[in-house]
Amino acid sequence: MPTPLLLTLPLTVGPHLPATTDLVSYTFFYSTFAMLGAAVFFILERRNVPRRWRVNLTVAGLICLIAATSYLYMQAFYLGEGVSLTRFRYTEWLFTVPLMCTQFYLLLRPAGAKSGSLLRLTGGGLWMIGFGFFGENTTPNQAILWGSVSTLGYLLVLFEVWFGPLAKIADRSTDRNVVRAYRALAYFILVGWAIYPMGYMTLPFNVFEALHLDRNLVYNFGDVINKVGFGLVVYVMARKAATRKRALRRARRAERAEITTEANSVIA
Repeated sequence: MPTPLLLTLPLTVGPHLPATTDLVSYTFFYSTFAMLGAAVFFILERRNVPRRWRVNLTVAGLICLIAATSYLYMQAFYLGEGVSLTRFRYTEWLFTVPLMCTQFYLLLRPAGAKSGSLLRLTGGGLWMIGFGFFGENTTPNQAILWGSVSTLGYLLVLFEVWFGPLAKIADRSTDRNVVRAYRALAYFILVGWAIYPMGYMTLPFNVFEALHLDRNLVYNFGDVINKVGFGLVVYVMARKAATRKRALRRARRAERAEITTEANSVIA
């Protein structure tokens, strides 16, 4: 029987790694547990939110679960070899970035969002990840070229979220919780996703090369902020929707009880 891949990875700390002081190894550890914990929390909490929010919360949990699984492999390899395999990280992004883009469509699907918006969002995300992978695995002097091509995908996602058909539907929506969730996620795309180009630009011949930052450090923080943050936005707004729904039910019951009381007093 073939040995599972995780068991074939070096799980002991190599002599070149100061395990007690290496910040990057700590970020792998904490990132893994943060996203694994978030995945379990989002999936369990889907029972406590209105039905229309359950798919969004399930997707949020799935995003964190995929990322946490990838981080288990990356952490094991980093502790053994002192490097993180780029293909693990980009393979994870290949799944999680389109799922994050899907959240915008799922939020507005009941309001009439079209599948074309979903295709443009996921297509832009896949373009960004695909050419970013080429940039990190090509010769250093070509990294800027591939990074620029990758940025076109990011700009497509950004345009679609802020100015495309989905943005217009969000402007017309009367569900304030959906609108707030959409706007908050849009700011994650604008600000939170900007963390990743900063990590990319630490490559040789790039803007931040002189800072001597480990890309893993930047990417690890970016993943936790964006993936867990996406899910928390959906969860908070879903809970607010549940609270509002309960308040409306109580108001209707009180109104019916008042009408019944008045009717009984008239009959009496």
